[in-house]
Amino acid sequence: MKRLGLIVNPVAGMGGAVGLKGTDGPEAVIQAERLGAVPRAGQRAERALTALGPLEDSMTILTYGGAMGEAPAKACGLRPAVIGSGSTPRTNSEDTVSAARQMATEDVDLLLFAGGDGTARDIYDAVKTSVTTLGIPAGVKIHSAVFASSPAAAGRVAASVLTGEIKRVQEAEVMDINEDDYRRGILSAILYGYLRIPAARRLLQGGKAATSPDERAVQAAIAAALAEQMTNDRCYLVGPGTTCAALMELLGLDNSLLGVDMICAGRLIGKDMSERDILEKTADRRCHLILTPVGGQGFLLGRGNQQISPAVIRRVGKQNITIAATVEKLGSLGGRPLLVDTGDADTDSSLCGHYRVITGYRQTAVYRVSDSS
Repeated sequence: MKRLGLIVNPVAGMGGAVGLKGTDGPEAVIQAERLGAVPRAGQRAERALTALGPLEDSMTILTYGGAMGEAPAKACGLRPAVIGSGSTPRTNSEDTVSAARQMATEDVDLLLFAGGDGTARDIYDAVKTSVTTLGIPAGVKIHSAVFASSPAAAGRVAASVLTGEIKRVQEAEVMDINEDDYRRGILSAILYGYLRIPAARRLLQGGKAATSPDERAVQAAIAAALAEQMTNDRCYLVGPGTTCAALMELLGLDNSLLGVDMICAGRLIGKDMSERDILEKTADRRCHLILTPVGGQGFLLGRGNQQISPAVIRRVGKQNITIAATVEKLGSLGGRPLLVDTGDADTDSSLCGHYRVITGYRQTAVYRVSDSS
């Protein structure tokens, strides 16, 4: 009988749609709730657990009560063994650490957790490399390499581990950033340690790669190409990242670097916008969306830009999405596609296909976009 540990950080990812860049700490959670954010980690955990239904009779799921694992497991028709509970309804990092330590003493074959980089840090603090772990991506910022590429992929990897199909393990980086700095547009990821994860490279998202100094000149050329295509009869949503920031710099406009900004007729009319802001400002306007993927991971949507929700994408339309990336960034993917993980399977499916990517001044490449499952 295999033993699966399950930990869900219920507040992970809540800040994304409202533009908070994360929910580390109780103050950030309260602010997210005031802005209308809703929990999403439980739903993402359910998508992973769906793959484990056929294995129910050959495994035991150990988890904490309520939203920390019991509720998502039961929602999938599973019968978990509840071995503890969080200290508060919202739960906190101490609850995650406590749960992980307890599961380590129960000799779980795999510790599956849903959250972001902050949750991965808590798991690392609790178990180091003593337990095989795997992250279900549910946070706003995910720089660590310990997560599957999507909730569905996490479920497939977990099932393969429990059936013995995947036996090898590897160590992967746990990275995190200071959220207060992140909200001020300062991005600096720190290596905190390593977790042991299943060796399933095709279904893992990998770590975020930094932009090299050599790419700056190419980004400036991409910015010139983007600016040349812009017209005054439509508005432009500019996503996060240094490639998009180069466009804003060329236009002489202030930008949030790590948020979503909006330009109309050469003027900045929205900075660091939430999903609600975007939907309000794009009503009755023709809009275009400019995106750049996350280096090393290849995520186009769903990592650090959850403000660009399925509703926003429907408003803009697939035909009005422009992708910009340096050849170096595309090359770092080793032929793997660009990925979308919006949290809505229909939206992800609709975005799949081949796109023309701006890679320089009047230079383009055709590249495939796929869902992350």
